[in-house]
Amino acid sequence: MEMFRYGHYVSIKSNNVERYKFIISGRSRGVDAVDGEYLVPKFEVSEVEEKLTLSLIDGGQKGGGKRRNIWYMDPSFFTMGMWSIGAGALGAAALALLLANTDVFLSKPQKAALEYLEDIDLKTLEKEPRTLKAKELWEKNGAVIMAVRRPGCFLCREEAADLSSLKSMLDQLGVPLYAVVKEHIRTEVKDFQPYFKGEIFLDEKKKFYGPQRRKMMFMGFIRLGVWYNFFRAWNGGFSGNLEGEGFILGGVFVVGSGKQGILLEHREKEFGDKVNLLSVLEAAKMIKPQTLASEKK
Repeated sequence: MEMFRYGHYVSIKSNNVERYKFIISGRSRGVDAVDGEYLVPKFEVSEVEEKLTLSLIDGGQKGGGKRRNIWYMDPSFFTMGMWSIGAGALGAAALALLLANTDVFLSKPQKAALEYLEDIDLKTLEKEPRTLKAKELWEKNGAVIMAVRRPGCFLCREEAADLSSLKSMLDQLGVPLYAVVKEHIRTEVKDFQPYFKGEIFLDEKKKFYGPQRRKMMFMGFIRLGVWYNFFRAWNGGFSGNLEGEGFILGGVFVVGSGKQGILLEHREKEFGDKVNLLSVLEAAKMIKPQTLASEKK
């Protein structure tokens, strides 16, 4: 199949109709005259020249014609080209979808040190809020803390309800359950409280979402795991809204008392990536309350 071939053409007038005669690699081909670039859609081979050199022809006489350059294209090239472009686009889309559903492009979480968490400033959500250091939450009895991505998110409400299902068992262990939010918009926290059975604090500087804040943007909406999480929460009867910032990913921490350290750190890798409740409970059982430690001494 011939694609692009470079040749020459000359003008030939016959019965007051101007035609062009092309000589390309020894073959003579003719088409009606048109302006501009020439892409020959159909042609008939009128004769085959013995010479491979290009001649100037005008009415069958050499030397009198006007020679010009032309690109010659086989029409089947267009069809093949369109199929190639379409197949390439589908292949690229499939590859992008495949990579988006792996962890290749996900930012790796940086684990938080206990000293980092201890120094975080939190605010209560009372009418007269007070500021406290985060270490006050777990200093005596440890704590389970949820860093909420967005209170109005139905996926966050689902996880809050799951953690709240552990409340009675945590109470038996003497371990409190808390949550932190990164913004306080209108009634968002108030609307979130029915799903969460613990006290909620405001982390204005978003420190609980660090040390390295991770975001999931619109790539989250082409991840199959996210859509599975959507349907799971929706089937569970959870609903929400679009109020507030929801791209900075959250997590769950189980922190031991005093300097016992961080016993569990779950970082949300995509929207709706919930913590394992059994892991939370096992970590909570490892907490050694400061009151009991002081009594033994």
